Amino acid sequence: MSKFGSKNKKTVLTENIIKYFLIMATTISIITTFGILFSIIFEAMEFFELKSFIYFITGNEWSPGTENSKFGATAIFMGTFIITFIALLVAIPIGVLSAIYMSEYASSKLRASLKPILEMLAGIPTVVYGFFAAITVAPFIVELCEVFGLDASFNSALAAGVVMGIMIVPIISSLSDDAISSVQDSLKKSSLALGMTKSETIIDIVIPSALPGIISSVLLAMSKALGETMIVVMAAGMNANKFSINPLEDMTTVTVQIVTALTGDFEFNSPDTLSAFALGLVLFVITLGLNIISVIMIRRFKEKYKTSNL
Repeated sequence: MSKFGSKNKKTVLTENIIKYFLIMATTISIITTFGILFSIIFEAMEFFELKSFIYFITGNEWSPGTENSKFGATAIFMGTFIITFIALLVAIPIGVLSAIYMSEYASSKLRASLKPILEMLAGIPTVVYGFFAAITVAPFIVELCEVFGLDASFNSALAAGVVMGIMIVPIISSLSDDAISSVQDSLKKSSLALGMTKSETIIDIVIPSALPGIISSVLLAMSKALGETMIVVMAAGMNANKFSINPLEDMTTVTVQIVTALTGDFEFNSPDTLSAFALGLVLFVITLGLNIISVIMIRRFKEKYKTSNL
């Protein structure tokens, strides 16, 4: 009995040590997150003491480093959203459809070969994507637009968005494939037994069941696109700060302007440098809002799916 008692004590001690390590890791993550947030907030508040917050979120002119510097970030955020939207238009159909093929149509041997090849795209450095966008995609878009009588810039948002979409395809494809593959096989067999075709089963049963995972993959890909810098620098430029919704024109993003502000020759306490923290704070709030919306959507889909199976 004493041996069993000593073993139980060792087991409990080991479990407690593991538990405390996990708690410590969680605490460090939370503290780090709040530390980053507070550091951004403090510097951003210092910027808003020097410059108008109203003009920052409503103004269309961004011209730091000049005699009459103006910090209207609307044009920058518009460029960020347009490039991200183009990237999602490219990545979502390709990523989700490829996930459906690999999980529902491809053989296990073919799937084992295709998935690693597709995921290799995620390992390519973003600077390589930037070269691809600037040297190949942008000239092709310009030539294609000339055929239709359109005027396109070599630093267009369309080129950056298309290549960024290709970059985030593996994120959507891999996570969506995992979500679709995790759908219970009994649901698929029951649907087929009731006379539904394979395509109808995928549309009406598999996709709704896997939708929370698909939404999560899209959200992760969108966050990746919002934070991308090198592709935009090399494909869309750094100084296109005018307000426009035309994807064939030059555009820039928030992350590019943050890098420009922090690597310039300005003093750290100047508005030109502190503007980077203001941009980062607004981008953080937008990303947080999108996360909250996505969590609400995922919970609703899960509740609906559980209710439909009762």
